[in-house]
Amino acid sequence: MTEITVQVNGKPRDCSPGTTLPKLLEGLGMNPRLVAVEYNGEILHRQFWETTEMKDGDILEVVTIVGGG
Repeated sequence: MTEITVQVNGKPRDCSPGTTLPKLLEGLGMNPRLVAVEYNGEILHRQFWETTEMKDGDILEVVTIVGGG
């Protein structure tokens, strides 16, 4: 199977076609419950993550949610 390249926080990352967003995040060592994601220029609501499959050239900005006071 041919790998595709997506851009995550400005860096190219390879993954398999059809990789879902949560699987991509886990593969990058991120906890999907603790991040917010901008997908191709728009905030992607969590309810769509499981059905969002990566395509070659997708651009993601991933922001870690930090708690505290």
